[in-house]
Amino acid sequence: MSDLEKAPAPVSPWKRWLVLSEVFAIFAICAFFALPRDSDRPPVAGTPGSGTPGSGTPVTRDSAIRTAPDVATGTSAEFDTLMTDVRTIDSTIAVDMRYRDAGNFTGAPLPGYEGNRAYMRREAAVALAKVQANLRTEGLGLRIYDSYRPVRATEAMVAWTVRVHRENLVTDGYISDRSRHNLGVAIDCTLIDLKTRTPVDMGVPFDTFSEASHTANATGAVAEHRAHFVAAMSREGFANYTQEWWHFTYEVPAPSLRRFDVVVR
Repeated sequence: MSDLEKAPAPVSPWKRWLVLSEVFAIFAICAFFALPRDSDRPPVAGTPGSGTPGSGTPVTRDSAIRTAPDVATGTSAEFDTLMTDVRTIDSTIAVDMRYRDAGNFTGAPLPGYEGNRAYMRREAAVALAKVQANLRTEGLGLRIYDSYRPVRATEAMVAWTVRVHRENLVTDGYISDRSRHNLGVAIDCTLIDLKTRTPVDMGVPFDTFSEASHTANATGAVAEHRAHFVAAMSREGFANYTQEWWHFTYEVPAPSLRRFDVVVR
């Protein structure tokens, strides 16, 4: 047999295109199934007016603990009218704003906190002063860890959960993506002994993100302390958030609610 007879027959151009088309089709199918489905992603802020840092960020599932998306952002003038420094109502209330320095769960100061001052809606601040007055007869008092929170600080918290892959803290309601703290109607606080200035034992520290923080999840003296705290606050109109023994909200007329991003100084 001659060399010419041994050489393979040339492949026609249309067969080459057929093979290439099959290869591309296989790659396309693999890529389609490799892409994440919507059900694989955490809840996101995909609707206009959601108020979260941007699309793709986690959203708190329980709408009952989120600020409604139609609440307007207030001006500096409205802040001055509606809000007040709690200690101007009662200077005996202790203030230790945890997000102004690195001593918080993110390990860094949060934007918007530049001073150790606790602001709240005036109605809430007046009610809190009544709580303080009642507690004082028992040798107890309040220490505030957080009250009014600038929107930028809330956004920084949510961004932190994304960086450290703990978006569940937002979706599960430990960090709200639209917080009532931004309205000045929420407060994080604890009881202290007025003589020693030490906190009353509440079982776990502020900002412990676990079931141990759920108000009813305690026994013995800790359960008694939490129940006494909730009772003292509720008598003056503060409602406890059951997942966090330290968190309370005060209701004010909805039409007057405003979200604020004014820096705490």
